[in-house]
Order: sequence, then C-alpha cells, then structure tokens
Amino acid sequence: MSSKNSDPSNAGNKYSNSIIKRPRYRIWRMLVGILAGLFLFILAGGGLFAWIKYEGAVQDLPTVEGLKNYAPPVMSRIYANNDRVMAELASERRLFVPITLIPDRVKNAFISTEDKNFYSHGGIDPLAIVRAVVQDMFRKTSGKRLVGASTITQQVARNMLLNNKRNLNRKIKEAILAIRIEQSLTKDQILEIYLNEIYLGDSAYGVAAAAQTYFHKNLDQLTVAEAAYLGGLPKSPYNYDLYHHPKAGLERRNFVLSRMLETGAISKEVLKQAMDEPLQVTQSVIRRGPLAGTQWFSEAVRRDLIDRYGMDKTMQGGLEVHTSLDLKNQNLATRLMQQALMKYDRQHGWRGAINHLNIEDGKEWSDLLARQKNPAGILDAWRVAIVLNSSTGKVGWLENKNEKLALLENKDVSWTKRSSHPLKMGDVVLIEPLADNGKVALRQVPLIEGALISVDVQTGRVLSMFGGWSFAESQFNRATQAQRQPGSSFKPIAYLAGMEQNIPPSQIFMDSPFSAGSWHPNNYEKTFWGPTALHNGLRYSRNLVTIRLAAQVGMNAISNLAIALGEVDSMPKVLPAVLGAVETTVFRHAGAYASIAAEGLLTKPTLIDYIQDRNGKVIWHSDVLKLEHSEDPDRLPLIIDHRKRVASAQSSYQIITMMEDVMKRGTGMSAARGIDRPLAGKTGTSQDFNDAWFAGFSPDVVTVVWFGFDQPKTLGKGMSGAVVAAPVWNEFMKNILANRPKLDFAKPEGVFLASYDTSKGSVTDAFKEGQTPGISINLNKGAATGELTAQDTGAENIPDSEESMDSNKGIVSPSNEGSEKKIGEKTGQSSSSSSGEGEDIGMGGLY
Repeated sequence: MSSKNSDPSNAGNKYSNSIIKRPRYRIWRMLVGILAGLFLFILAGGGLFAWIKYEGAVQDLPTVEGLKNYAPPVMSRIYANNDRVMAELASERRLFVPITLIPDRVKNAFISTEDKNFYSHGGIDPLAIVRAVVQDMFRKTSGKRLVGASTITQQVARNMLLNNKRNLNRKIKEAILAIRIEQSLTKDQILEIYLNEIYLGDSAYGVAAAAQTYFHKNLDQLTVAEAAYLGGLPKSPYNYDLYHHPKAGLERRNFVLSRMLETGAISKEVLKQAMDEPLQVTQSVIRRGPLAGTQWFSEAVRRDLIDRYGMDKTMQGGLEVHTSLDLKNQNLATRLMQQALMKYDRQHGWRGAINHLNIEDGKEWSDLLARQKNPAGILDAWRVAIVLNSSTGKVGWLENKNEKLALLENKDVSWTKRSSHPLKMGDVVLIEPLADNGKVALRQVPLIEGALISVDVQTGRVLSMFGGWSFAESQFNRATQAQRQPGSSFKPIAYLAGMEQNIPPSQIFMDSPFSAGSWHPNNYEKTFWGPTALHNGLRYSRNLVTIRLAAQVGMNAISNLAIALGEVDSMPKVLPAVLGAVETTVFRHAGAYASIAAEGLLTKPTLIDYIQDRNGKVIWHSDVLKLEHSEDPDRLPLIIDHRKRVASAQSSYQIITMMEDVMKRGTGMSAARGIDRPLAGKTGTSQDFNDAWFAGFSPDVVTVVWFGFDQPKTLGKGMSGAVVAAPVWNEFMKNILANRPKLDFAKPEGVFLASYDTSKGSVTDAFKEGQTPGISINLNKGAATGELTAQDTGAENIPDSEESMDSNKGIVSPSNEGSEKKIGEKTGQSSSSSSGEGEDIGMGGLY
C-alpha cells in the first residue's frame, strides 16, 4: 500500500470533497418543481372547473340552426293608392332589409364602432377582451360605466338566442354560441341579422326602421353623418336620442365618424364634411298610427287582414298591403263631413264649457290650464283655452308652453249668450286660432255623427271612407259597422224588382190612402195624387205608390234582390221594408248602388288591391277584373269582368234613367246643383228624422252620405236627407268629378229612350223591346187600380201600430193574420202641411 493511500488525512479530504460537489441550485430547482406542480394542479383544477362550466352551459344551449333561415317579426305596412305609407301595423317597428341593400356607409358606421375586427375574428375578440379587462380595472375605482368587449357576433347570440342577464354563465354561453354562429353562417349573414334586429330607440328595431324614425328616409338616402348617428345608438339609444339629448347625440355621432376614419371607412375630407353637417334636433311630426283622416279606413283594413291571416301574421308578418284609398279624396271627405257636423251642431246651440277653473282677475292661469287634459274629439287645429274676460271674449291658451292671448269672434260671444250656458271667467273652452283676423273661433265637439263612402263603380274599390267625427274619441266605424234604416233611399231596389218583372216605368199605380190595422202610411207632403206613373212615384218619392208596387211585385222578389245586391243579409218580407224600414250599413248601401250603376253586376266594395309578403311576392290580389292575354302578339289583352249578374242591364238602365230625373227635377235637386254631369241618386230619411241619407252616382263613382246620432233620435223636424246629407254629397262629387272625364251612362242593347206625358208633365224613360211608352200593361191584379188584399200585401206581417214598428226597428212581427185591408178613394190635400215639401220620409207620415 502506498503512503499516499495510507495517509489518514486523505480520507478526510475525500469526505470533504464529496460535500462540496452537491448539485447546484438545488433549492431553486425544488422551488420551481413546487411551483410547476402547483401550476399543473391549478391548471387541472381550472380545466376541470371550465369543463364543468362548459358542460353546464352547453346542456341547454339553444341551436343556431334557426338563424340560417332568419325571419324576424316585421311590421306590416298599409299603402294608399299612390303607394304612400299611411299606416303601420306592428308590435315592434321593424323593417327587414337584405344585407345587399344596406349601404356600405351604414355597415361601416356600426362595424367601426361596435366591432372593428368583425371580418377577422372567429366570434370572439381576445385582444378586445384583454383591453376591456384592463380598462375596467381603472373604471371600477372611478365609478364609470364598464367597457364591453362583445363582438357583433356575440351581440347576435345574446339578442337572438339568450337574454340580457349580466352573469358569468350567460357570458360563457354567449362566447360558445358566437363561435358556433361563425362556423354556421357567413359574415354577411351575421351582419344582416344584427343590423335588422338591433334596437335603436323610439320603438325602432333595425337600421331601416331607425332611418325612417329619426330622419324619415330610406337607408340609401342617408348621408355619412346620419349613418354615423345611427351607428352610435346601440350603446345607449335613449342617452343619445337626438330629440331629448341633442348635444350628447352630436358628440356620439362625431365619435363614430372618428372611428370610421381610423378604420379607413372614410377619408379626412369626408370626415370634415360630415362633422360640419348639422344634426337636426327639431322633432318633426311623425305618426305611429295612420295618417290623419285615414284611421277608419286603416282600421277596416287591419280587421280584414286579421280575418284573412290572423293576428300574428298581420302584426309581425311584414305584409305590404296596397289599398284603394285616394288620399286627396279622403282629405276632402274628412273636411266636408267635419264642417257639416260642426254646422249642424252649431245650429242646435252652445252646450257650455268643458270645465271651469278658479282664477282671480284673470291672473296665474297658465299653470292651471297646463294640467287640463285635451278632451276626446279635439281636432289638431283646436286648442284648449280659458276665458279671461267673458264680456269681451278674451281667452288665453298655451302654445309650446308659451302664453297666447286673443279675442273670440263677436258672433261666438253672441252665440253663447243666446244659450243657457253663457261664458264666465275661468271657463275652459275649445278654440281655433284664425289666421285672417287674429281672432279665435269658439268650437265644441259635435254630438251628431256621420259617415261617407265613395266607391269606384267598375271595380268596387273604396276611394274614401269617413267613419265618424273622431277615431280617438270612438273607434266605432259608422260607415261599416252602424246598422241604420236607409229610408226612401231603399226604394230604387223595390223599383228595380218591378223592372225585372217587365213592369214599365210608365205603369200607373194609385197614390191614395192605405191602412193596415193601425198602420197608416202617408206621403211626406200628406197629399195624394191618384193615378201616378212609377217614374213620378220614384222621382217625388211617393210612399203609397211604392207600397202598391211592392204589393204587385211581391216581397219575396224584393227581399231576394236586396240580398243579392248585398244591401242586407236578410230582410222582413213586409211592406214597411220597401219604405226603408230595414237596417243596413253605409258600406253595404254603397255596394248596392254601385251594382245598379254597374248595370246589374254585383259590385262589392273592396279596400285592398293586392298584398305582398315580406319577400315581395303577391299573395293575394283582387280578381274583379282580369287580363286575358291572346296568343296573337298583335292583339291587346282583354279585360274580363268576373262580377256576378244580379239584375239585367236593361232593368238597371231603366232605374238609372228614372233616378237621373230624381236629380234633375225631383227630391235630389239639391245634390245635383252645379254639377254638369250625368248623375243618378236618391234621398233617404228614416222614421222621425232619425237618419238622413243621400246615395247617388255618376257613371264611374258612387258616394253615400249618412248623418244621425249613435243612439237613434230625431235630428229635428225637416232635417231630411235633402237638407242634411245632399249638400255634402254635392260638394264632394263636384270636387272629385272635376278631375275625371265626363261620361254618360251606357245604354245597353235591348232598350230605347222615349218621352211621354204624365200628370206631372213630360218625362223621358228607358223602355225594353216590346214595351210601349206611356202605356200601363195589364198586371192581372188589383194592385194598380183596385183594392189590396192580405195576399197582395203580406199584411199578416204588418205591425199593429207605430210602436211595434219602432220596438222591432224594422223587423216586424206577424199580426192580424188573414184580415183584409181596404183602400179609400182619392182625397184632396190633408189639413196638415209640411215645410219639407218635395222631400221624402221613409215610413211616411203616420196619422
């Protein structure tokens, strides 16, 4: 053994060296290992937590398949005949616009502001999320609103498939759905859904509805500045509302414009021009409901649509409903009817103030008046005012919160003094400022109501509809819903039934007293003419002639014809019915008259021309007239009339000719005054002057006018159809015919015109082939010259008295079955007289 190895000191050194050579950084390695293990544990735990959360989120996650066939609830729109939108039907105001029709400036305004990386991310934007987290850490301490990081795709997921609850679970679902949406849809499809679905304030959903709401423009008409304003609304539609917060709205618009510059959507030149563009802050008048004056028509269309398609499709189906309404004619009808209602109401006296406020010396009245609600029925041009001096007629009212003062017209002050309710200081009244003299007119909402329908003869298209004084006051449509007695305007139907049985217009019937139990019909003038030609019976509306004609023709024939014409669904087969003791509507009455004017072709009034679905496909159209194309290219298409014939053209022309003389020399003269056109028509006044009608037509237009109270009561003695309704008919037809070509009533084959003498002078009528003008044929009955029997009259159904007639409102009960009714001899004029000579009353005078 060597000495070196045997040296004990070497052994110690060897041990010492082994300690010195321990692994370097052992502690650091141990620390790294611990941290790595902890990281792996946290990662595994976090992954497990995330997996649990993911599994919980996807368990009830909605499918995105429905978005592939996106069809949002879209409001339907009703158009007038000039394609102007007159009403919108919607639970949400939304207009769907395909992405290809949305201008780039609109798309860029939203993308630049809401999601500038929209076309590059896969549904979520990690960088935006990190940026939002960092910013929100500082915002929490300052109390500012937190910054969001949702992409447009995430907003689609939230709006379409989720809810708006702010919690972690919803955010996870939103992110998952956003990724799935990106995998299922193209970017344009996602953007299309977003831009059509987003809520932009003021009940507007989608960019198209917002463009019309705020700027009254279509999308392609928006400027860059206007598009930028819309692009800034999703963050907070109310806070940037240009009506209520114009300054904030302007700042937000400019912010969006700056973002559009950053993303390269616009140039600096465009930015400067857009920044300089003023933001309109004055709210213009925009009606969410129908245009003024079209409410009755629009509501009738809405009811029609609901009957056809149901509520959901009507209100959310995006229907484009094109109607027949002529806005010019409608405005004319509204103005004339309102003027007539006010005129009648004024003639029947001042009813007093609508309220009274306690004021001293006419001071400090504005605050009290500001709390006064507008009464139902007030017109747009009227104002609620307070009387400050009853002797001078000084009144005050508020205009945009500013006090206004004026004097009532002298005639209005005198008008109130003649009543039992003279004006007092503090009275709240309705006034209308007058532009011509600086004064104001006193107004009151009429109690009387009225209706007007105007219809195209050849198609039945309703051109105008007035359903009452105020749609806001009462939505009951007097034109389509009110069942009223037409009085003598029903008589042409009875005469048409006579013509259908080949009775000539010159046929003589007795105009002499007739009694049936306690029923004693009379003529309006209470005179009797004896033998009278049918022509004069209609021309002067002789009740007794009409009754005897009905007895000859038979109530079955008249009832069947009235039903066929659409006048009624059913009617009592009794003689009082031919004097108008049945119930119908203005709408139906116009249809019956249009059918007569159309030479016996059934003309049903229609409101809608055609309907398109949300994609523009026509799903319904009127088929009254159709074009039949020929295989010969040189031949024009033929117009085929599909209307059903309910009376012969010859009989209809005979009635038209007789009704022309009603207008020229009979009870309709006041309706024809000043109109140099062929016209035919008939007045109507029901029992006790409860209803005043005028129904008439030119060769191309039928118009029916009605006045009365909702709860039937007399309009007053002498308030007949010629006095109340005919002047409105005259003014309306005078205006609308002025812009139409002058037409004559077409004479069909098989008739000829001839003049003959009657006891009331020479008249001209249309006669069928084989008929002799001026001659009465042998009717083989006693109706023309002898006595009426129960078999002739249907007397078993005639009421015992006037009271039973009134209580049944025209539907009378059987009585006195089998009794015989006698006719007296011709008599002279009754001792009673009437101021309404020449006019008619439906039931005749009862004596």
